[in-house]
Amino acid sequence: MIKELHRSLMEQFELLVSWRRYLHRHPELSFQEENTPKFIAEKLSSFGIEVKTGIGGNGVIGMIKGGKEGKTIAFRADFDALPIHEENDSPYRSSVKGVMHACGHDGHTAALLGVAKVLSEIDRSRLKGNIVFIFQHAEEKPPGGAKFMIEDGCLDDVDLVFGAHVSTDIPYGKIGLREGPVMAAVDAFTIQIKGKGGHGARPHETVDALVIGSQIVNYLQQIVSRRVNPIDSAVVTVGVFQAGTAFNVIAENARIEGTVRTFNPNVRKQIEEEIRAIVQGLCQASHASYEIDYLNGYPPVINPRNETEQLRAIISETYASDCFYNYQPSMGAEDFAYYLKHKPGVYFHVGARGDDPKTHYPHHHPRFDFDERALLVSGKIFLSIVNHYLLQKK
Repeated sequence: MIKELHRSLMEQFELLVSWRRYLHRHPELSFQEENTPKFIAEKLSSFGIEVKTGIGGNGVIGMIKGGKEGKTIAFRADFDALPIHEENDSPYRSSVKGVMHACGHDGHTAALLGVAKVLSEIDRSRLKGNIVFIFQHAEEKPPGGAKFMIEDGCLDDVDLVFGAHVSTDIPYGKIGLREGPVMAAVDAFTIQIKGKGGHGARPHETVDALVIGSQIVNYLQQIVSRRVNPIDSAVVTVGVFQAGTAFNVIAENARIEGTVRTFNPNVRKQIEEEIRAIVQGLCQASHASYEIDYLNGYPPVINPRNETEQLRAIISETYASDCFYNYQPSMGAEDFAYYLKHKPGVYFHVGARGDDPKTHYPHHHPRFDFDERALLVSGKIFLSIVNHYLLQKK
């Protein structure tokens, strides 16, 4: 049966590519998706699949109910884009100025639509259980779409949930799969410093927000190197520092924005406490006031052992044993973490770095693109999961 499913998917490769390129030309930002969920819903409906829209906001769910009792397996694909202006000159480049699919979500959606189409054509009396297709909005922007879709019931009655991400860090044909920590928790902070501005020639009459901000940035860099146990992975990055309006004016206000990445929940809490202590201490010592907006974003993605080992065995039935890439935990973040906090499952990466140099750019780069053959790899693995849990004879 699995060979038939895989062959059916491969026969529709050009269709998958056309869907991916259509989505690439028409990207939509997180929480602003309108036409993309309509496109997805229309495709699922045309396959004869039960569809629910508006899940947790802009999410879409498709369901295939089997003719026999069994597990309910869910697959998730995200479909939002990024606020990046595309620099590629491909015929399917983004038609929306300042917005592009720079992380492969267009591919995730196309691949899962292909899987849905293939599975919609099988005899449902052979299906021992149900399949849920989760098309999720707003992965790129905390608090993310996963949390809201789960609250709206997308995982109700689901036994296992799986997600895949194309990756140009991994060569095409390789699969990144590991148990335990896969991607980090992500937090964001904004620090507003209020001093007292004045003339650059009379600094004694001012409270220089720029100088205070500079000290804060310097001290923030010492949290990981001097306060966190070196055995634990952590990142504190300042991405924005804004202060001042003229060369001879002492800044009254400063703004600092940054991100924190961790795996250990105790370290996560520790870093937030350290940031708050640093800002409070330096501002008080400098006679400035401050505000901190600290957002606890996605938790870490943690793959459970049993389900990961089972997926490794399932993949090994289709691909050679050397297909597995030595994938190391990433400090990048993914709100698929919320699904794994509610249900067992696995999140894995699919190699999408081909021979063409255009597929060598990193994610979130304005020239990002990927080897579209990765769509088939993702799809085949999803189909193999269905075959193992819902179709194979026991």
